[in-house]
Order: sequence, then C-alpha cells, then structure tokens
Amino acid sequence: MANTKPPHIVILAAGAAKRMRLEHPEALHPVFFRPMIHYVLDAAMAIPHRSVTLVVGRGEREFREQCRSYRDLHFVQQAAGTAAEHGGDILVLRGEVVLLEPRTLVGMLTAHAGSRAACTVGRADPGDAPAAYCFRELPAGLGELELAEAARSVGAAEFRIEDRVETMAIDDLHGLWRVEAVLQERFNRSLMLQGVALQDPRATLIDPRCRIARGVRIEGGCTVINSVLESGACLENYCRIADSEIGPGSLLRQGSVVERARVGRDCRVGPYARLGPGARLHDDVWIGNFVEIMNASLGPGTRAAHQCFIGDALVGRKVGIGAGFITCASSAGPAKQRTIIGDEVFIGGASHSIAPVTLGAGSFIASGTSVNEDAPAGSFVISRGRQVTKPDYAKKHGRAPGSGATR
Repeated sequence: MANTKPPHIVILAAGAAKRMRLEHPEALHPVFFRPMIHYVLDAAMAIPHRSVTLVVGRGEREFREQCRSYRDLHFVQQAAGTAAEHGGDILVLRGEVVLLEPRTLVGMLTAHAGSRAACTVGRADPGDAPAAYCFRELPAGLGELELAEAARSVGAAEFRIEDRVETMAIDDLHGLWRVEAVLQERFNRSLMLQGVALQDPRATLIDPRCRIARGVRIEGGCTVINSVLESGACLENYCRIADSEIGPGSLLRQGSVVERARVGRDCRVGPYARLGPGARLHDDVWIGNFVEIMNASLGPGTRAAHQCFIGDALVGRKVGIGAGFITCASSAGPAKQRTIIGDEVFIGGASHSIAPVTLGAGSFIASGTSVNEDAPAGSFVISRGRQVTKPDYAKKHGRAPGSGATR
C-alpha cells in the first residue's frame, strides 16, 4: 500500500448469510470451529487501517461478547452511521465473504488509490456479486442494493480478484460447507508444510486453535479441537480429541475419544477407548480397548486391560488392572467417593471396587473379587464364592452334550 493512506474499514455483519434462518445472528454461526465474522475481522485487522467498524443488526451484545478479543473495534447498528467521518477511503467488506486474503485487500486498495474512480468493486468476474467495495465517500445506505446502486451511479472501477475461491460467500448451508472445505484445505496444508503428517487431509478436521508439533502423525477421519499434540504423537483412524493434551510419543489407537483430558509421554490408548473429563494418564501408561476413564489419574507405568471403567480414582505407579475391572462410586453422600489404588497393586479381571476404598501398595486382588473394605499394603484379597461342581447335574435342566440350545 505504498503512497496510500490507511482506510477506514466497514464490515457488514447484519445481513450475513441471511438465508440460513438461524436463531442467533448468522455472522456468529460457527465456520470451521470459529464464528464466521472472525475470519473477516482477521483479514481486516491484518492490513493497515484507521478504524474498523462492525455494522450489526440484532444481537449486538452477542457480537460484543464474541469479538471482545479484537481491540479498537467499533460497533454500530445497521441504520446508524459509521466511524468514517474523518475522511479517507472506506473499504467495505461483507460479513459472509470470509476467504478474502489480506494481500488481496491490499492490492485492491492500492489499485483504488491509483485510480480516479469514486468507487472500486472487487470481484472475480464482472458478472459476479461484489466481494468488497472501496469508496471515496460512503453511500447513505449500506444494504446490498444501496451499495450496488451507489457503485453504478459513480461508474465504479473494477478490481479483478484472481482467485475465485476468495470471493465465495456463505449464503446458505451449502455455501457454509464449500467455505469450510477451503478453510480445512488451507489449514491442513499449512500443517503439512510444518512437518505434521496427515494421511488423508480431506478426511481430517483440525481446529486452527490447536498446537500440533512437527513429527505428529494423524490418520484419516480424525477430529482435533482446541488441543495440544506434542512431537511423535500418533492418532490412528477416527480418533476424536477435544480440549486435551497428548504427550510426545503417545499412540491413540483407532476410534479412541479424548475429551478434557491429559495423556503423558509414550502412552498407548485403545482402540476404542474413552478418556473423559478429568482423566490424566502419566507417562508410559497403557490402556486397552473399550476402556473408559473419567476424573481419574493413572500413575506412570500402569496398565489397564480391556473393558474397564475407572472413575473417581487415584491410581499409583506400575499398577496392573485386569480386564473388566470397574470402580463403583455413589453420589448419595455429601462428596464424591473415590477409589485409591497404591503403587504396584495387581487387580484380577472381572473385579470391582466399591468406593470409598483404598487398596494399599503391593496388594493382590484376586479375579472376580468385590472390594468394599480397605486392603492393607501387601495383602491378598479374595471374595468370590467357592466353585461347586455337580457331575451330570446339567441333564436335569435339559442341558447335555449335543442337546443344542438352552430351552
């Protein structure tokens, strides 16, 4: 923008995507994990400017709340004036055109400054809907028809936007899908250029708020939202990670879900495991398929076999947990009851603990045991009944070799 003065920028958000028929303001509808208007504001704030004004209709309070991170942003109602009274060029952006790049806006402003036209219209082809306007003086009306008529009346100059994709607008849900596909491709491409391995970028959704280190591998069908993935982490197909941290070298097997949880270094999770809110795996923890962990911490080196549920628990180091173990907690009391499992405890399969209970360090819980009292350190605990075998007794119930299905 050499030899040009910074413009005032006016963003029309009141009518953005008005055909979507949403209850909340359309310009605040999520587009690739963020409110639609944020993309337009990012482009506006990235270029030199004198002021940025958001023209809103209904929901001004919502706009102020969702856009509070943008400094020096002015808000006006659709029928009110703008902050362009100090003179200078006015760049008018549409709230539903979210793919315009800052360099494109700079090129348009430079072309407008070098012309004598009272208005410059930016679009891909002359027959297309305008993606942006640049005026010497702002028209009295800021609706689509008023802007188009003002541009015609002054003989507007044309600025051709080379990449037609940038001019795509979100006018309906189909337009939303098309724009999100472009944003997904842009962000995934940037990740791969930074050294993140995406097996199938078209089938991988990654929130731009995520921090993903070089050397991470993400297979197809994964969704990652507002999370941190450290170097060497690997997500197999169809994992979902939200508001979580995955430590270096950790592997999440196919179909695993991690929500508001933390996974340490060199862990192995799943397949088809779920770490719910409050779950924390320290380093070198392995959990099997169909294991669910919520509001529980597992110490370094602990192993939990398949089909366990571990909730409201504090589990120590190098604990071995057999398949089918369940922690049972009652919420009837004044506070949530917890299961505490000391270091190097062994828990046999198909066992369960009834909180509040503590299993002392080094204790051994036999398979099929129901633990409802504290187990001292180093103790052996068994509560299952003795097996009783009665030869030939099955015949009395119609169940004998070769008799087929049970009646």
